[in-house]
Amino acid sequence: MDSATAREQALDAAEELFYGRGIQSVGMDDIRGASGVSLKRLYQLFPAKEQLVEAYLERRDVRWRGRLAAHVERGTDPEERILAVFDWLEGWFGEDGFRGCAWINSYGELGATSSRVTAQVRAHKQAFRDYLAGLVAEAGLPGALAGQLFLLAEGAMVTAGITGSTRPAVEAREAARALLAAGRP
Repeated sequence: MDSATAREQALDAAEELFYGRGIQSVGMDDIRGASGVSLKRLYQLFPAKEQLVEAYLERRDVRWRGRLAAHVERGTDPEERILAVFDWLEGWFGEDGFRGCAWINSYGELGATSSRVTAQVRAHKQAFRDYLAGLVAEAGLPGALAGQLFLLAEGAMVTAGITGSTRPAVEAREAARALLAAGRP
């Protein structure tokens, strides 16, 4: 097995286990067993578990933001594209195995002890906030709305992760609709 294949298999296993069970409850032996990558190879690829967590979050970020953007870009009306973010969140919250936001969960587990994990979480959240700011700018709305929409989305993620319901996305969408109406010139 070449390094690229081993890396992908290890990351696939890490994502499933870390997201499904939590990072601290998963050991490198668990990753080895689920990935089929030997422990020696695993440590060659990721000399520390923290590096595996960092790589897992980086890869998940690319996919998560890509899926969101692909959904939002289907819309043509700038305000509807903003609301489509919340529609996408509703679909995500309803997926089998949804356990909340991987970055919020990771920060909760490791944010106090891992600067690498904290950096990944902050980068992901900043990229999401910047994405919303771009949508707000395209709609010609006040820039301050981006932060408000960001907080609505983040609150919906936390609440959905805790309650196991898609309802927070619906409620956040309605609050976002009211913010957009109030922000129109």
